[in-house]
Amino acid sequence: MFFDLTEQLRIREKKSLRRIRSVVDGPQGSHVTIDHHEYLAFTSNDYLGLANHPDLVQAVCEGAQRFGVGAGASHMLHGHFSVHHELECALAQFVEFPAALLFSTGYMANIGVITALVGREDAIFADKLNHASLNDAALLSRAAFIRYSHLDLVTLQQRLAVSRAKRKLVISDTVFSMEGDKAPISELIALCEQYHAMLLLDDAHGFGVLGKQGRGSLFLEDHNAKHSPNVVYMATLGKAAGVFGAFVAAQMDVIETLIQSARSYIYTTAAPALLSQALLASLKLIEEEDWRRQALIRNIMQLREELKSLSWRLMASETPIQPLLIGNNEQAVQLSGALRERGILVPAIRPPTVPQGTARLRISLSAAHQPQDIECLGQTLRELAAS
Repeated sequence: MFFDLTEQLRIREKKSLRRIRSVVDGPQGSHVTIDHHEYLAFTSNDYLGLANHPDLVQAVCEGAQRFGVGAGASHMLHGHFSVHHELECALAQFVEFPAALLFSTGYMANIGVITALVGREDAIFADKLNHASLNDAALLSRAAFIRYSHLDLVTLQQRLAVSRAKRKLVISDTVFSMEGDKAPISELIALCEQYHAMLLLDDAHGFGVLGKQGRGSLFLEDHNAKHSPNVVYMATLGKAAGVFGAFVAAQMDVIETLIQSARSYIYTTAAPALLSQALLASLKLIEEEDWRRQALIRNIMQLREELKSLSWRLMASETPIQPLLIGNNEQAVQLSGALRERGILVPAIRPPTVPQGTARLRISLSAAHQPQDIECLGQTLRELAAS
């Protein structure tokens, strides 16, 4: 009965596409313990090193004492706690939008936003390298799904100009999760205003890291995104913020529409209130401790200097996501395995997550990494390249 599944798995294994989970024992950090072995890790999206911060741990304990462990119900059925509301207000103020709405994950946020805002008579315009959650949401919405080549705004403009859709929605990552490069936000806003389209920006990898006080990609330049009624902003809270969840910020009517119509918000149990307690502490650290972002910038610069002599190309990125392009799936897996044998974790990323022929090592940097950690990675990669 399941022979076809077995055969599919065998083919995946043969193509070096099988994914394997590792079990971490202990807190997230620049060094992690797996199977009783300690590794230097370049695998986490904990960009500011907050996932094990004592202030967040203390906040969770206090939250559990006050609110218990489980929310017990959806936000619509008395699972919306006072600390959820407090966090939504704090997040809206932090990113300078009129209102914000919490979701359990970034995936659920994108699903909820897109399926609530567009449908059969509408059109979605999407960068081809957008995150899978944006693509899946577009398909679920049943709107026309029109994709343009990565960062190709000329094509985007042409397709917006000829569209006769009732409602238009452009969706884009701000920092592309497997490339590390950034979307041209100002230009996207201008196009959406010109062609009366909404713009959903997924800032999963920018929030907490980029912009003044870590307020995100919208604060990198003077593009007034936060003041444009066309913009819907999504950011996750399990990466730089170090905890869990996501939020959407937008105009009041958009947020109210999501409360009424976003199925991934309405029909799921609310996240534990204790997480919101921790996120309030995290938001304070993000705003006040700029040294974390400065350390992250230094780490990015050091890594690019360390790896510039390699035959493998380090892709253009100014963000903590530093992809080392290998090309061949098997070679990328072998290189990742060789690093692991030497006590260093760097994941191999292969199709379908990235396009065919662009398998890579995805190096994720954190403010928690020390100069000697990055030097160790560079030296080991140079040795492996020479072997």
